[in-house]
Amino acid sequence: MSDYQEAEQGPKSSFETYVAEGDQLFLKSDYVKAIESYSTALQLKPGDRNCLVARSKCHLKLGDAEASLKDAEESLLTDKEFFKGLYRKAEALYAMGKFEFALVFYHRGHKLRPELQEFRLGIQKAQEAIENSVGSPSSVKLENKGDLSFFRKQEEIATHKSQSKNQRKDQRQQKKKKEETPRNEKTVRQLLGELYNDREYLEKLLKDEDLVKGNTRSGIKVQDLILSGITYLDTRTDFWRQQKPIYARDRDRKLMQQKWNRSKQSKPSDPTKYILKSLEEIDQLLTSGKAESSLKKAKQVLKTVQNWQDEDVPNKPEVIGNLYSCIGNAYIEMGNMDEALENHNKDLETAKQYDLQDAKSRALDNIGRVYARIGEFRKAIEVWEQKIPALKSSIEKTWLYHELGRCYLELNCNSKAKDYGEKSLASAEEAGDSEWQLNATVLAAQSEVKLGDNQAAVSYFEKALEIAKLLNDEAAHQAIMNALEDANKNIIEELKGQAIKKENELESEEEKQDPSKEEEEEEDYQSRRYEDIPEE
Repeated sequence: MSDYQEAEQGPKSSFETYVAEGDQLFLKSDYVKAIESYSTALQLKPGDRNCLVARSKCHLKLGDAEASLKDAEESLLTDKEFFKGLYRKAEALYAMGKFEFALVFYHRGHKLRPELQEFRLGIQKAQEAIENSVGSPSSVKLENKGDLSFFRKQEEIATHKSQSKNQRKDQRQQKKKKEETPRNEKTVRQLLGELYNDREYLEKLLKDEDLVKGNTRSGIKVQDLILSGITYLDTRTDFWRQQKPIYARDRDRKLMQQKWNRSKQSKPSDPTKYILKSLEEIDQLLTSGKAESSLKKAKQVLKTVQNWQDEDVPNKPEVIGNLYSCIGNAYIEMGNMDEALENHNKDLETAKQYDLQDAKSRALDNIGRVYARIGEFRKAIEVWEQKIPALKSSIEKTWLYHELGRCYLELNCNSKAKDYGEKSLASAEEAGDSEWQLNATVLAAQSEVKLGDNQAAVSYFEKALEIAKLLNDEAAHQAIMNALEDANKNIIEELKGQAIKKENELESEEEKQDPSKEEEEEEDYQSRRYEDIPEE
């Protein structure tokens, strides 16, 4: 039977079955297939608000905030006070960079359910995002897209010429205020990574009185230029302190467009503007499901950039590596894993050649993903374990340890899977990320089940159940309840088996201590035989 004929027949199972399947796939981080299961369930029961919320969550995990928002709004059609729908809508708006609107819905949900921690945290992070929306911060979410931060930095400097004297004065006051504020240098170093050295270098330059009094060829004061760089890095640091910032691309593009409109006399160079705009278009095409168009655009831009002179393109190797990464991601979505692997390896070669550590990390992430998707778990492990020495943030450790543990679980290396699950859980707790705590706890529990330690598995599942309740994730709650029930059944079977084994051992011991029944019967027979013989 063809796929078309099967599709026309419609879903072949129940609504509950497809929802449960989606829940399991979500816990395995297979969000694409989870969406398919939830969509099939919604064919059977259109408008089910819990299913819509679950699918909205998957869309957001994949970076499709618009689809997530659409599902969240649909879940609120029949009940405007459905708190789960309000939370998902707020999260989607937050991801889209619409912080003020997100804050409204976080507040609305908090008013309805003041006991829930999610709404309180949402209010806090939305307020911080609004306060920190000065400048052009970049996202630090682990994702399969390129990092555009080096263009942001170039653009910040290029547009600085249009700043007024009052703005520069404000910058100096802001710098002075920051110097008076105690700073946790260890935290700043972790947040800025390699950029921390750049900040230290700028601060040293600022102390050189002869240097800061001079001007550049374009007439910009060196002191103002240095202050601009420090302000930019400080803005990034403050922004990265927030809990898992997951927005920036769409918002940054709008901010930069506004700056270009305001400063027509100091537009960035045409190559920079062209590349930045092209990379955004490539990302948008890919996230909207147009992988072939994204691939075509990325190849076109790569060819153009390769033909330009090095001096015409800022950070040309980074740009080229970025484009190889975009091409590889498009091939992944198209299912062409060989081409995907080839292009991500080119990204890695470029990063190694020019010692681009962030690009190297990105390439290793993507190569590992390709291997994991084609079932080459051993190779995925070999690639991802190269990243371990360079891990910086807790959330990055959480993700990588979880993926490594999942691969080991697929290979039935259950002790290794358990170890990485526990490491992922520790990192998630350090990062304060409840969702990743849930994922890591489930991984540890599944590892214990395979190791045969059902008591330990039950303990982990119960902990996961508490986290699911805290997150108000009914789908995860139900899936964990089912797994917990299975683990408890295993324990009961183990106890029965132990009881039967013990009973058999006792019977064996009794047989060893007492004469056998056959011997007793033989003695009785002989005794009766002699009694029946008549005396002579």
